[in-house]
Amino acid sequence: MNDKYITVTQLTRYIKYKIDNDTNLNEVFLKGEISNFKAHSRGHLYFTLKDEGSRINAIMFASSTKNLKFVPQDGMKVLVTGKISVFEANGAYQIYVNDMLEDGVGNLYIAYEQLKKKLESEGLFREDHKKKIPKIPTNIGVVTAPTGAAIKDIISTIERRWPLANVYLFPSLVQGEDAKEDIVRQIKRAQEFQLDTLIVGRGGGSIEDLWPFNEEIVARAIYECPIPVISAVGHEVDFTIADFVADLRAPTPTGAAEMAVPQISDVIKYLNQVNIRLNNTITNKVTNYRRKLNDIYSRNIFKNPISIYQSKEMLFDSIIERLKFSLTNLTNIKEKELIKLMNSYVLKNPYQLLDKKSNKYLQLISKLETLSPLLTLKRGYAITKKDGKVISSSKDLKKKDKLSIEFSDGNIDAEVI
Repeated sequence: MNDKYITVTQLTRYIKYKIDNDTNLNEVFLKGEISNFKAHSRGHLYFTLKDEGSRINAIMFASSTKNLKFVPQDGMKVLVTGKISVFEANGAYQIYVNDMLEDGVGNLYIAYEQLKKKLESEGLFREDHKKKIPKIPTNIGVVTAPTGAAIKDIISTIERRWPLANVYLFPSLVQGEDAKEDIVRQIKRAQEFQLDTLIVGRGGGSIEDLWPFNEEIVARAIYECPIPVISAVGHEVDFTIADFVADLRAPTPTGAAEMAVPQISDVIKYLNQVNIRLNNTITNKVTNYRRKLNDIYSRNIFKNPISIYQSKEMLFDSIIERLKFSLTNLTNIKEKELIKLMNSYVLKNPYQLLDKKSNKYLQLISKLETLSPLLTLKRGYAITKKDGKVISSSKDLKKKDKLSIEFSDGNIDAEVI
């Protein structure tokens, strides 16, 4: 009867199993107010997330708190991302927080994460699609605002590092509602020029200011651009969707300019090194070939070329002599074999050999006739058979057996009485 009852632990584990395997609870986005906040000495954060109608316990492990950009405290409204699970010790469900933002930018962050996940699943971030940035460019395009620090830093950096490059500005809005369409339009316009590299970006700002570079149409325009694209959006800590799609991500606009062109002093230094290596290589090759040529000139064959033919002629004479000897020796052997054959007994008296073979044949015929059963029958013997088998003993017969008796001049039938 007690078999139908389970323990509290078994029930709690079952509930935990069901919740852990519910895909809808593996990634949950919640907003609420922090209360009962406690920071553990090991770096973990324990708190309650509540709203007007309910509350849920929350824990954020130290490994996830490293990404926080603010200090949580009681009464603060936040947006959290995490997984729902059950703490078996007390049977309470709680949220294990992976990320937490101050409320206000949360909606943008959620949209950012959702678009990032979507484009990544479509393969827009794949490394094998990214194009290499040319090392020695001639024409560089820049899609950014026509005024501001970003374009000034890019132009001054390129002029300082690689003054041989031409910089083409494609002025665009970089923030605001209309910025995304303008950025896309300028990226497409840049494709009409013979550009080696295209820089797309702007200076730093809030997440709202940088948001046009998190728009899907901008990401797809960068992905479909046949020109290698360097993204340069915001500061080093800022990451936008454009950074993931671009062929190369720069931490700042100045960094993008440094990645787009080489340092002219480094190129000159490299060319000087190549020139030195090239001269050394040519000198070494000329020296080696001159030494080989001298070695060839010093060989005896060039001093006395007739010696080549003399040695070959001696070898030829030796071969001729061996051939003559072999031919004479083979002729003598065959001649002896022919004489021996002509003097053989068979060729001198072939009929005598035939007589011997005939006599041997007649002897064999005589032996066969001696052993012949027909000759035995002619001498008065008979062969008795029963059912086609020869009878060799009277013990093999019984009364009324039908027999066939064979004589030299015919057969008769008989019956045993």
